[in-house]
Parts: sequence; structure tokens; C-alpha cells
Amino acid sequence: MKKGLATVAQHTDFDEIIDARTPAEFAEDHLPGALNLPVLDNEQRIVVGTTYKQRSAFEARRIGGAMVAENIARHLAGVLADKPKSWRPLVYCWRGGQRSGAFVTWLRMVGWDAHQLEGGYKNWRRMVVQELETLPRGLSWRVVAGPTGSAKTAVLAALARRGAQVLDLEGLAAHRGSVLGSLPGRPQPTQKSFETALFTRLRSFDAGRPVYVEAESRKIGLIHLPAALIERMRASPCMVIDAPRNARLDYLLRDYAWLGDDSAHLQNALARLHGLQSRETLARWHDWAGSGALDELFAELIDMHYDPLYRRSQAQNYSALGKAISLSTATLDDAAIDALAEAILASP
Repeated sequence: MKKGLATVAQHTDFDEIIDARTPAEFAEDHLPGALNLPVLDNEQRIVVGTTYKQRSAFEARRIGGAMVAENIARHLAGVLADKPKSWRPLVYCWRGGQRSGAFVTWLRMVGWDAHQLEGGYKNWRRMVVQELETLPRGLSWRVVAGPTGSAKTAVLAALARRGAQVLDLEGLAAHRGSVLGSLPGRPQPTQKSFETALFTRLRSFDAGRPVYVEAESRKIGLIHLPAALIERMRASPCMVIDAPRNARLDYLLRDYAWLGDDSAHLQNALARLHGLQSRETLARWHDWAGSGALDELFAELIDMHYDPLYRRSQAQNYSALGKAISLSTATLDDAAIDALAEAILASP
């Protein structure tokens, strides 16, 4: 490690990671566990950038220097005031330039063994993209498939409770992967933030043990899955949950019961099917959503949207589906979900 510099591979060697970028940059993505202590806030960065373009580099540095000094002083007197002398922070900005450099200079002057991330977030992002091309290929995947309402996410959770390695893509993407999939009060992450979380999860897996994952399409809501991951999933062994339609309908009614109290959300979701269903069908579904008639609505969604879509997409995309292990169950209550998880773990 060069004096005062650290590589992205060394980012876990420090007591704390400080992101010196603006709150807007931090919100888009950041290193796992990083603390945002901006040396310029969103508006200040715009002011400095505009001054640089319209006046001169000197004027931009003069104005920006005062802002940076004031912000660093506030951090030193506030959140960093109780840090011991032995504290070792890692600081980064966009590309390891002046923002993180100024912060590290002050931290080292105080007496802390502070380091600057070489290449900044830009190097981190480059590493994440590269690793997402290689990590999925080194893992042994087991794909849990089944039509909508088969409780696949609940089965994955039951597998995780039993100590299995599970990749919950829908959890990372904050979306259930269907027209009704958006989660109340939980917006989807940015693409970059999702990929950082995915990289962190993939890196934690033991390559000598299988990883269980739900069969997904290339997109979960607005999130795109990395090509290397989806290719490995589609070529991996599959296990298909085979539950009767009435069991799946009962499960959907339990799992999405909250939609009965949010008709506007449900109606907006159904509007995304414009062009895929007739106007008459969408009008009927809209009325059912408004009146809370979820039984009728979900039954037709299964028959007219979900099941036809599943038959088209899964057969085309998952080459191992024809050789899949079938996991039959009459119900999808908690006991049945636990039994499915046990059957999956017992499968070769």
C-alpha cells in the first residue's frame, strides 16, 4: 500500500469508509457500509462547476476551497469528534481526486492514519462490473421455478432458514418481478446500487456449495440482471414447484392482501398491461381492483396473463426445464412451504 493510498481490494481493511461525494452521488451508489460526509453538497458542487466553466479554474478552486474547509470542519467537530487516535478511515470521491485528497490531508494532520481510495468510486465501479462477469460462472446454481403464485420467494426464505445459500434477486431489486411486483413504500434501487449489492452477495458465497435462486427474466421491474448471471441461471439445473391453481390463487390472495386496501396502486399496476389485454378485460380488472374484488381479479390474472406468460418465457429461456425435478404439493401454507424446502435440499 502506497503511503496514504489504498486499492479497491483493500477497502475492507479499514475501520470506516467515508464517501466524500455529494449526497446525490452517494444516493446513486456507494461502497458497502460507507458513511456520506460530503466536502461539497449538491448545490455547492454545481456552483463550483459553473464557476470553473464560466470564469476560471482559479476562481473555482478559491470558492470551492472555502466550502470544502467549512464542510470538513463541521464533520471534524460533529460526527468525527469522538474517534480515537487509532481510528483508520478510508476516504473516496469520484476518482480519487481533490475532494477526497483534501479530506485525507486534514484527517492525517489531526493524527489519524487516513487513506485515500486510489481511483475513487470510478475504480470501485470498474471492479464491480468486472466481477459480475466472472463471479456467477464460478458458482453452482440451483434454479427454483414455477408459475406465479407458487411461493418461490417463500421457499427461498425457508431454504435460507435451513442454512442454504440463497440469492434473493427480488429482495435485492425491491420488486416481486411481476405486474403486481412493486413493493409499498420501498422504491427500487438504482441499477448501480443493485449491482453493488449483488456483487457483495455473490462474493460472500462458498463456491463449494450450491446457490439457490428463483427463475427470473432479464429484468426485475426496472432492474436489469447482469448477462453472465442470467446465462448461468438459464443453463443450470431446475426444480419446478407444481401446485394446483386453487392453491396458487389462495397464496396470491394472502401474499398480496395489502392491495385490497390500495386500489389506486393496483389500478396503476394493471394499466401497464395496456396492449397485452383487450380494453374490455382491462376495464373489468380496473373495476374489480377499485371494489376490492381480488378473488375474481387474481383468478383471471392467473388464467389470462401469468400462466400463458410463464409457459412462453420459461420454456424458451431455461434449457434445463425439460429435465427439471417436479416438486408436487397440494397446498402452499407454511407447512407445505417448509416441506418444499426440505425436498429441495434432499434433491441431488
